[in-house]
Amino acid sequence: MAENVSIPKIPAQAWHRPLGRTWDDHYIVRYASNLDDGPWHGAPLGGFGAGCIGRSPRGDFNLWHLDGGEHVFQTFPGCQFSLFEKQASGQSQSFALGTKPAKADSLSSWQWYPQEESGSYHALYPRSWFTYENVFQAQVTCEQLSPIWPNNYQEASYPVTVFEWTAHNPTDQPLILSVMVSWQNMVGWFTNTQKMPEVQLRDDGSPFYDYVPPLGQSRGNYNQVVAADGIKGCLMEGAWHQYREPQEGDGQWCLAILDNPDVEVSYDLKWDPTGDGKDLWDYFSRLGRLMNLFDTNPVAEGEQLGCAIALRFTLQPGETRKIPVALAWDLPITEFAEGVKTFRRYTDFFGTGGRNAREIARVALNHYKTWQQKIETWQRPILDRSDLPPWFQMALFNELYDLASGGTLWSAATETDPIGQFAVLECFDYRWYESLDVRLYGGFATLLLWPELEKAVLRAFARAIPRADNRQRVIGYYFTMGANSPMAVRKKKGATPHDLGAPNEHPWESTNYTSYQDCNQWKDLGSDFVLQVYRAFKLTGETDLDFLQTCWPAVVETLQYLKLFDKDGDGIPENSSAPDQTFDDWQLKGISAYCGGLWLAALEATIAMGEILARAKLAPGNTPILLTQYRRWLDNGLKAYHPKLWNGRYYRLDTGSQSEVVMADQLCGQFFARLLGLPDLVEADCVSSSLKAIYNACFIKFNHYAQTQLQPRQQKFAGAQVGSFSAATTQQPIGAVNGVLPDGSPEDPDGTHQLEVWTGINFGLAAFFVQMGMSDQGMAIAEAVVRQIYDYGLQFRTPEAITALGTFRACHYMRPLAIWGLYYQLTAYKVAREGKI
Repeated sequence: MAENVSIPKIPAQAWHRPLGRTWDDHYIVRYASNLDDGPWHGAPLGGFGAGCIGRSPRGDFNLWHLDGGEHVFQTFPGCQFSLFEKQASGQSQSFALGTKPAKADSLSSWQWYPQEESGSYHALYPRSWFTYENVFQAQVTCEQLSPIWPNNYQEASYPVTVFEWTAHNPTDQPLILSVMVSWQNMVGWFTNTQKMPEVQLRDDGSPFYDYVPPLGQSRGNYNQVVAADGIKGCLMEGAWHQYREPQEGDGQWCLAILDNPDVEVSYDLKWDPTGDGKDLWDYFSRLGRLMNLFDTNPVAEGEQLGCAIALRFTLQPGETRKIPVALAWDLPITEFAEGVKTFRRYTDFFGTGGRNAREIARVALNHYKTWQQKIETWQRPILDRSDLPPWFQMALFNELYDLASGGTLWSAATETDPIGQFAVLECFDYRWYESLDVRLYGGFATLLLWPELEKAVLRAFARAIPRADNRQRVIGYYFTMGANSPMAVRKKKGATPHDLGAPNEHPWESTNYTSYQDCNQWKDLGSDFVLQVYRAFKLTGETDLDFLQTCWPAVVETLQYLKLFDKDGDGIPENSSAPDQTFDDWQLKGISAYCGGLWLAALEATIAMGEILARAKLAPGNTPILLTQYRRWLDNGLKAYHPKLWNGRYYRLDTGSQSEVVMADQLCGQFFARLLGLPDLVEADCVSSSLKAIYNACFIKFNHYAQTQLQPRQQKFAGAQVGSFSAATTQQPIGAVNGVLPDGSPEDPDGTHQLEVWTGINFGLAAFFVQMGMSDQGMAIAEAVVRQIYDYGLQFRTPEAITALGTFRACHYMRPLAIWGLYYQLTAYKVAREGKI
């Protein structure tokens, strides 16, 4: 008999929702051409860069990010857990644990779990839980976990998830339970059948291409039993290995449990998941076991294939039992453009053959308890902090979901990149990697938790800056206006690229994929790169001189390039009237508070880095001359910045537009200067005054305006969507808008970026408020955004932007990882105030 164990204690901070409960009000996508899968999203399962899957709060597996950079959202009904219970009286019941089938006729013979008052879903990434209540006599919980914890560069890459089932018998009679896990053989499904897809411009000006995977094409696939090395289960195979080395999509899947004499294991290796499911369900629902059908023959063209294992055991009165189930997949290859491939990071530990799913599952089952403890050890001190509200603790961990499901790449190690190369998409609508302006805030998560991944990304940018790509292309911004587009060079030498490329080309090598604007003209990218290099050095102990020395030539080159835009010689590059920075629908003219401040902070950071390298005798011979030049640029720039932009209350948008808009992120450069221990760019009184103006205009007054005056007619495009609810109907603040007049009203009622609340910018802005001792205001802004995300169906697909009309843009976005920057500032504030954590 199994030793009694405890019922799981789910952290109170975990996000939770009743199983299968629909959303009365939820955000919809702003532009119909953009991605909107609806609100049924749960925490992703699987490691970074290994591909991941998702299981929603109604119990179905519906997210399949298994091909690097590609998105599949679809429920495959054969992928499911089911539960059988038989009481001492002989009465029994069985349910598939999804609350509804994928389609009305999917597996029509199965009984689906009743959702009314029957349990709940909880998530605190990288763990999540399903509790099943008021249906079975037994108390049943399923914990899902992936091996994710800080400074972990091995297990965090594994393509595996563990489902730990805990069953407790509160009755005075024995109960027979059986957990069945069924799965569809998906070998060969996740690759693009269009190996050189045509790149087109979407109606919002963004480049896109079609992803056409061979879903359901299973010819030659077969299943077999696993019964060795202390585990039992089902191995899902394909015929590919009989005649070639693995290609993208090739590999294995494995369902496995630990061999346990108290658990009866039965199998069905070949059933049809596209039919009514009667062949599987009738036997399981009557007896809680399967017929041990060991048919290992491959399926023919047009057929699909499922396997299932049932785990049957007896629970004595008062007994609690835990049974772990591992799901592993070994899909070792990611292919970008045709013939451009990389092995995934986990292959450094399991090999590249594509036939190691069983071993991955075995390792997970033997070590998952240690993984649980490591996650608990990481999370518990943060969850125990009384100064951090529960909504913040919840969102802090759950926003890390994007590091797994954001189309993430993590390549195998090389001599040049000893932990491999790493990249996360900006989002799936803007499908290119590590957008540098976005990760200025979004990079806080990797910086604080996996700093070697952060440095790997920045080294890739450092390599790209000296390169040129002279291919010409049209600019999408003009396309959206119906205007003829000027042709632009893709990447100029010395320019900092916007991104590290896209999954249909060659990420890390072919950069600057986005073509909405000419990013060679952007005025923030060079500064963003410099600040992130110094941030990575400064916030990781100030000891990695090799990293600083490696990046130094690129720092010098990009500053020289950016200084070319200082047309009047006042020490600050001018914006060009085109949208030439991260707010790429927002025209700035002359020197701007946003880009100008970033430039000045970057100069301060460069001077600091040069002095550090010089003291260590690692600086090139021309460094003293460069530092003299940078100090002159900085001195001139500081003399221009405040006098030209300060209006007595806040910093003007720019010097050329005569705009009175209060821009929420106007002092981003000042925030980073103080974060990095550099001299302030402006007086502290001016910073405080600006933050008060931002809080009043962009948060308090804008939200009042949105609740009382904003109308759907103020959407810019005729094709824009309007949500089923708005700030007016919820009477809740949605966050700080990017830029409005001091009374909270829009300067341009048809504006796009100005009237959006950018979730990641809000977390960064909140961190700035905390930095300046205005924690109450900062946390009010952050809480408003978190409530919108997690109360209105945006969880685990956090968008770039939300509007007061109940719409969003660009889900699965990278920038909200900025919440870890807010955590950093809250921790620094607590240390400064109390001298301890």
